[in-house]
Amino acid sequence: MLPSSTSPRDFALLFAARIVRLFAYGFLAVVLVLHLHTLGFSTAKVGLLLTLTLLGGALLSVVISTRADRIGRRRMLLLGSGLMILGGAVMAGTDTYWLLIVAAIVGVVSPTGGEVGPFLAIEQACLTQVIGDDQRTRVFAWSHVLGFTANALGALLGGWLAGALQRHGWSELASYRALLWLYAASGAGLLVVFALLGRAVEAPARATDSAGRARPWHGLHEAKRDVFRLSALFTLDAFGGGFIVQSFVAYWLHQKFGADIATLGNVFFGATLLSGLSALAAVPLARRFGLLNTMVFTHLPSNVLLILLPFMPTFGLAVAVLLARHLISQMDVPTRQSYVNAIVPAAERSAANGLTTTVRQFGTALGPLVAGPVMAVPALAGWCFVVGGGLKAIYDLILWRTFAAIKPPEEKGGAGRVAGTKPTEIA
Repeated sequence: MLPSSTSPRDFALLFAARIVRLFAYGFLAVVLVLHLHTLGFSTAKVGLLLTLTLLGGALLSVVISTRADRIGRRRMLLLGSGLMILGGAVMAGTDTYWLLIVAAIVGVVSPTGGEVGPFLAIEQACLTQVIGDDQRTRVFAWSHVLGFTANALGALLGGWLAGALQRHGWSELASYRALLWLYAASGAGLLVVFALLGRAVEAPARATDSAGRARPWHGLHEAKRDVFRLSALFTLDAFGGGFIVQSFVAYWLHQKFGADIATLGNVFFGATLLSGLSALAAVPLARRFGLLNTMVFTHLPSNVLLILLPFMPTFGLAVAVLLARHLISQMDVPTRQSYVNAIVPAAERSAANGLTTTVRQFGTALGPLVAGPVMAVPALAGWCFVVGGGLKAIYDLILWRTFAAIKPPEEKGGAGRVAGTKPTEIA
């Protein structure tokens, strides 16, 4: 799987960093809330800390990723690793609430187990720098799958290790603190990996645009218009996705069909497995039909299935529709990431990744605020699927209509254009 183009060593280091980080996020997500409750904090305080952590992580991601192309991608990755060490160490060593909040925010802590902070945005820019255009989507797909696997293994180890320590006489608090120290150690591991990266991962040096203007806070020049339009569309997609987060779907299946927790666990294990495989299936489709077409025309039918889900009369049919959706629902992830990195100039990739990723986090966070009260009313709960799927389908159609003319380098045949240009500027 190593690319045949430049700097395979940097490629391997970037993959190793993602595996280490997602593994750490996996085990931390298992013990974080348990640790806070063991310290005696109320559910309200725990919820506030998690919310502030997510919002702070999003802000930190924007601040660091939008400066990485100018200040240095390796420097910003090293800074993120240092913050991860600091956050883990402080959380392991204190029971003061406000200190825990600060440590969780600056420590790039992931309450959900998924990606937070600036790492992914900068790493994808670095990867795009050292691989060929024809390999980008395949590399991003494998990065998605391996990170997903590392995250699951981390969650498995987190529960196993905490339980093993407690069986050997450790208190609950001591076992959770051990895992927080392990999180800090993971940050130290990332520090070493990023220190070994070569100069090939850095953006081309450019402090001003072609008109001599200094680069603005968001780090974008030529691609600003298109990145902002993508950000708005990604927010809409993520907002729609917030209506059908996994916990809501599980609750709905339980309420409507009486599915027990063991059955739901089996269903979502299968759904998650299919989601991971669908990312790999996107690679040959993108090669044949193009990145944008693969994004839209696999995502759109998955949203139609989502809209149909609440109208299924039996549990078996509902699960079948859900699994069919997951079989194609993640094909847009590596293709979307590849497309963003393909259409922006090399000197703006970290900023573009950071902005488009962060707005998705905000959109996802807002969705449950609207969907929660609706899901609480059994007669209305099914409409969350209709609204969520409908919003995501609208996103697909607008995305295709808006960006059909903007082609990545590997697909250009004279009819496409690069990001940041107007149709009249096409040569």
